[in-house]
Amino acid sequence: MAMSLSLARLALPLQSLPAAAGKRPANATISFAANSFFGAPLAVTAATVTVLSPAAPLARSLSVVAKAGKGYKMKTHKASAKRFRVTGTGKIVRRCAGKQHLLSKKNAKRRKRLSKMVQVNKSDYSNVMGALPYLKVNKKAGGEY
Repeated sequence: MAMSLSLARLALPLQSLPAAAGKRPANATISFAANSFFGAPLAVTAATVTVLSPAAPLARSLSVVAKAGKGYKMKTHKASAKRFRVTGTGKIVRRCAGKQHLLSKKNAKRRKRLSKMVQVNKSDYSNVMGALPYLKVNKKAGGEY
């Protein structure tokens, strides 16, 4: 423990590698804060660190870094995806209810009307968009969501 704290207070010089097109100085050093854990660089002095040449092999770390600021990937509700479609102008359309069974008591005019696709009501757009987050909808064609 004492060894790591004493090494943390040192300023360790970097290896002088050929700088890429004179962008970065070759005499840059990495300094560690007194309260940091050994091996965790917290500050870089003398502007920036030197750039490795393409011929030099890079040391690869196996640690996985989570991207900050990204949320979870939203999932499409598959049952809703089968029931709703988007027209060429960006409107969400659906089938009419009442065309599955008991058709003998319904007259031909009613059956034909129920066969057509109709636009989803503007008040239901928020529900459809919640179930289908990647649906490409024209905001002006539909309702507010």
